[in-house]
Amino acid sequence: MRALAGGPISRLPQLLEAMVTVGSDHDLRRALDRIAENAAALTGARHAAVSLPDKDGPGELITHGPSPATEQPAGAFLEVPIRVQGKLSGTLRVTGKDSGGEFGDGDLHLVRVLATQAGIAVSNARTHAAARQRRRWIDGTASVTTALLAEPDTRSTTPNALTVVAEQGRDLADAATGAVLMPHPEGGMEIVAISTVLSEAVRAESEHARIPPQSPSVHQIRAGLAVFSDDFGGDPRSISPLSRHYGPMMLLPLRSSGRVLGALALCRKPGERRFSHTERTLGTQFAAQAAVALVLADRHRDREQLAVFEDRDRIARDLHDLVIQRLFATGMLLETARRKAQLPEVAEGVGRAVDELDATIQEIRSAIIALQQGPAAVPGLRSRVLREADAATPVLGSRPSVQFVGPVGARLDDEGGRELLAALAKALAEAAPLVPAAARPARIEVVVDALAMLPDGRPAVRLTVSVPAAPEALTVWERPL
Repeated sequence: MRALAGGPISRLPQLLEAMVTVGSDHDLRRALDRIAENAAALTGARHAAVSLPDKDGPGELITHGPSPATEQPAGAFLEVPIRVQGKLSGTLRVTGKDSGGEFGDGDLHLVRVLATQAGIAVSNARTHAAARQRRRWIDGTASVTTALLAEPDTRSTTPNALTVVAEQGRDLADAATGAVLMPHPEGGMEIVAISTVLSEAVRAESEHARIPPQSPSVHQIRAGLAVFSDDFGGDPRSISPLSRHYGPMMLLPLRSSGRVLGALALCRKPGERRFSHTERTLGTQFAAQAAVALVLADRHRDREQLAVFEDRDRIARDLHDLVIQRLFATGMLLETARRKAQLPEVAEGVGRAVDELDATIQEIRSAIIALQQGPAAVPGLRSRVLREADAATPVLGSRPSVQFVGPVGARLDDEGGRELLAALAKALAEAAPLVPAAARPARIEVVVDALAMLPDGRPAVRLTVSVPAAPEALTVWERPL
């Protein structure tokens, strides 16, 4: 823009045009660049600068024209304040008249008008930025809640749910690391989930790292108070060796209904800009909402688990009240028919059918016990025992009868379950040669007794296999409890 001569009135149309141009631009840096350009053109200055210091970072410095440091001599200058909502936020400075003279009152009025316009542009830009930032945090909080409630197995103590909180918090805060800490049984707090852009070495060092109970930060978090630091590595409140990796930090309580579940740590690298007041407020609100989401997810999981248990109880009752009673009645009818049968082969066939019904009733009773088991039972142990029996059917000529006595799954841990299955597979393989070909199909009976007692009176789980060719049932495996 060419320098203009004349008084303020003659330059008014150009000033209004500049104000309209600046006001229509929503990009702050572009708007400030135009203000510097217009300030230089309207006042006939060789150099103009808009300076907006920021206590949370480097701020903005927009210049137009050659640097005044290169001018010989430096020349005259004019500087006016830029105010945003009544507060001093920066300056607009013009330097070096093209004519070599001094800036007059008309120049001062023009620069003041442009400084006012700069303040309006800054205010609008900050308002829009704050709105976008709040919307981003709100959307992030909603996505965390949705993710936690959409996962049926999510609960507040699982790493998967907590990692969602750590990852989303780190992303929203533009942090290098987000971590969730939970109270440790021995005191202090422990990192249970982490999301970081730092090296794998830092990640490995951070996983399950503890903050000792004597840490002032731990006392503040347990009191439900947030901890903020502009330099975590040099903060005297920090006694964790992990602090050397970080600069600005927010340690926010995960608090719901007056109860502190844990804490969310959001950390930036050393030397990066500190967290602003707005970011601290939004981070605190995010942590509170995340805590609520974790509690809701935990209750949601409990309700689903309760519904599963109720279905299991209903199925168990139906099996006991309907299926077993009908099978038992059918067995009684067959037993009566066997006694009245005149042909031996008919009586023998009916007898085998009765035996099959008895075995089926035993297996259904075992299934009822399995349905009534709590979550501590080894999952699928009874099913795996039945699969082993099915696998041996082609070799034995008939399916072995399997009977469970007592809560087998609840009595055995995973290792015990593997030992039982291995012993069963071996016993069934060794039983096949014991059954003469003429006696096949022969029914081999398998009993898994969780209520067995050892000779010394100790409780045990015992596996026995009965082979028709053997004189008595063989104990092939037992484990004291």
